[in-house]
Amino acid sequence: MRIDVLTVVPQLLESPLQHSIMKRARDKGLLEVHVHDLRQWAVNKYGQVDDYPFGGGAGMVMMCEPLANAIEFLNKSRHYDEIIYMTPDGQQLVQKECNKLSMVKNLMIICGHYKGIDQRIRDHFVTLEISIGDFVLSGGELPAAILIDSIGRLIPGVLNDETSALTDSFQDNLLAPDVYTRPEVFRDWKVPDVLLSGNHRMIEEWRLENAEKKTAIKRPDIISPRK
Repeated sequence: MRIDVLTVVPQLLESPLQHSIMKRARDKGLLEVHVHDLRQWAVNKYGQVDDYPFGGGAGMVMMCEPLANAIEFLNKSRHYDEIIYMTPDGQQLVQKECNKLSMVKNLMIICGHYKGIDQRIRDHFVTLEISIGDFVLSGGELPAAILIDSIGRLIPGVLNDETSALTDSFQDNLLAPDVYTRPEVFRDWKVPDVLLSGNHRMIEEWRLENAEKKTAIKRPDIISPRK
């Protein structure tokens, strides 16, 4: 998979993509992430990519010309399955969407900044708008890093144990069950006996029941009743 990111602050994406699982994915050649400084397509020698909004008001808006030129430049080399704009008023990012996006070949992500991007870019180029929650950040770079991580870890071969991602929260409309590790007893706090039993059928039943109870308490809006 290849992901191209357009941003005015490429430095914000350096650390999240150069460590842990994302580094492993890139080192294995399973994920390419190319971060492009939008100022390469600035409208003047001063690197301008934003201007005041028509109609007045506070803040600055990212201009059409740099974004359109950048998008069209990248489009010359490959077809993008989605051109994604990270924005608070987009559809909320959920696991099902991550699963879907992890199976495509090429993605482009536009990181907004300031007061956002000129609406004409959204109207004519963007194919998918994604929000990571009902709050506002300084720009789309951190949401883009979250999106890339949530997609990249699902690519086959990225995780050492590929079944691990299948048991994550939200994969089956349930939160993940409680987990424990050694020691068996810590400060008189014991691991549930069933997890030490070696009976895999009983363990799986306990995990399902635990996940259903946890989801009913914490996220009843997503629970999927047992059939």
